[in-house]
Amino acid sequence: MLQIFKNRNFLWLFLANFTSQLGSVVGMTAFMLYLLRKFSNQPSYATITELMYTLPMLFLFFLVGVFADRLNRKKIAMYCDYISAFLSVVLLITIMQDWIFLSFCILFLRSGVSKFFQPAQSSLLQGILTEDQYATSAGLNQLVSSLFMLFGGAIGTIVFWKMGVEAAIIIDTISFILSGLLIQVAKLSKEITNPNGHHTLKDLKFTLVLKDFKEGIVYILNHSLLRSLLSGFFLFGVINGGFSVMPSFILKYKLAPDNYEELLIYIGVAFGTGVLLGSIVGSMLAKKMQLQNMIIIGLIISGLCVIAGGFSTSPLAYILWQFIIGLILPIVNIGIGGWFPKIVEKRMMGRVQGWIQPIILLSQSITLGLIALFYPAILKIEWLHAIVGLSLSIVGVYYFVVLPKYMKTDMSNAAVETERSVSQ
Repeated sequence: MLQIFKNRNFLWLFLANFTSQLGSVVGMTAFMLYLLRKFSNQPSYATITELMYTLPMLFLFFLVGVFADRLNRKKIAMYCDYISAFLSVVLLITIMQDWIFLSFCILFLRSGVSKFFQPAQSSLLQGILTEDQYATSAGLNQLVSSLFMLFGGAIGTIVFWKMGVEAAIIIDTISFILSGLLIQVAKLSKEITNPNGHHTLKDLKFTLVLKDFKEGIVYILNHSLLRSLLSGFFLFGVINGGFSVMPSFILKYKLAPDNYEELLIYIGVAFGTGVLLGSIVGSMLAKKMQLQNMIIIGLIISGLCVIAGGFSTSPLAYILWQFIIGLILPIVNIGIGGWFPKIVEKRMMGRVQGWIQPIILLSQSITLGLIALFYPAILKIEWLHAIVGLSLSIVGVYYFVVLPKYMKTDMSNAAVETERSVSQ
């Protein structure tokens, strides 16, 4: 794992991802607590905040992948950070002036800008790593995520308690600026930043965007293994939407209404500790176990644990279930993260990545919208956990049925291509 850091470009991109996530986690945690405290009788505000994070992708999904494949990937990632930093300053002003609905609009814009970051960064990482390093990189990225789950929410909560939401947004801003500078330091060749040749924004006419977007769809549909893997991502959005609000809601409205803010820190620590340990275990399993088996087993078990956690009768029991779920989910993420770059061509990574976010965020937005409408009047917190848990397990069973069949097809096609190349 340490060997990969000898690649300086990977080091800069890794640290950039670290600092960018730091700002997002701290700022969003504090803003969520700010809304729950100031508008405690309107839980829908917390859900609307999450919607402002997911909805922009529904308007930009046909652009993000094309941009990552046609424009300079390094500049896209770098400018995403700098623009997000500027919008964070504007968000700070709206919060200080108590312009809550304008704050939602700024969150919407900042989220829209950030959606261009992930396809560009993932494509850059694919370009600077060897195939053997993909699983290691996925493990390290999962490790970073676990650290933020462990400390990010706690830091955001403590900053909110001690200094207010404004200080958290300032941390947000600084983190985005630092991330942009780290990306700027990386020295990347044209083959990595512009694998499809040099283009500018002026070159991206509507017909070209439409052509590239269509090419991405055709590539996915003609790739049976990739198609089956992505088709399960729709339910991942249901999972993300539920997870974004479930811990706050079950503590505030069921298990611990008087001290839910403090207990959210413990949940963050428990879940983050689980993910941290799971990241280490997952990285080791990736060397000894087939990646698709890691994905399938992890999804089914974690789904059952989410359902069980929703019926907890005490905060301690819920925190324990969060630890167990955190321990299992990294195994799934490392499996997907290590496998995905192996089955996608480098020139197509941006367009394929550009489809992942809209697939997930469409269902995530629908889920959050339904929660805002039906919770708590109709939808109870236990059933919200049951829906999310079932979604996880259903994806696991689906992958168990379809992935082995398409893997054989994919290997057969690869053998035919190899034989054809040799004969030529």
